[in-house]
Amino acid sequence: MTERVIRIGLADDEAMIRAGLRMLLEHQPDLEVVGEAADGIDAVAMVRRTRPDIVLLDIRMPRQDGIAAAQAIVADTETKVVLLTTFDDDETLARALRVGVSGFLLKVAPPEQLLAAVRGVADGNALLDPAVTVRVIESFARAPRPDARLAALAASLTDRERDVLREVAAGCSNAEIAAHLYLGETTVKTYLSRALAKLSLRDRVQAVVFAFESGLVTVGGADPGAVPR
Repeated sequence: MTERVIRIGLADDEAMIRAGLRMLLEHQPDLEVVGEAADGIDAVAMVRRTRPDIVLLDIRMPRQDGIAAAQAIVADTETKVVLLTTFDDDETLARALRVGVSGFLLKVAPPEQLLAAVRGVADGNALLDPAVTVRVIESFARAPRPDARLAALAASLTDRERDVLREVAAGCSNAEIAAHLYLGETTVKTYLSRALAKLSLRDRVQAVVFAFESGLVTVGGADPGAVPR
């Protein structure tokens, strides 16, 4: 059988970074770079033209930043967006989470982590590094009271679905959730899929945002089950 080739778009205003990413990615037999862009507007056009499976977007680009580009891409295509970042701005991180990106990757990440991230996102797994989860917790800890509409949606979930979402918001993998809740990993996937469908969420990244904004997870709350580990 022919191995699936993952089609990738690159968007960064620094040509050297794009060249380095292309060299790394195209050295892999299952990865192919199908387009490049040097700013957000060209990135959106490139994605619409080439329809890659994944696009790696720098957050800070001229004419249109990576978050605005990501929002347009997510709304208009099936391409999954991974943002390249330095995580030096919590407000930017919160904005990015809300537009529906599939993950974040530190620009200083080692090559093997980049390759694993690309393959993982292509397989449908959102990429939320533990370091990002901590920043998300800190950001939402400073946020105002939970959104009443989202809290009502959270109440429509079953107890187990809520348990699984809390674990996801804590940055746990499916295997870790299964161990914590004494469930099979397949069962965890089923609960998570049902919860995402009920809430009209795309992936784990959006699930984390929902968990905090709905009040399903609180920071420093009285309920130990609602406090991220």
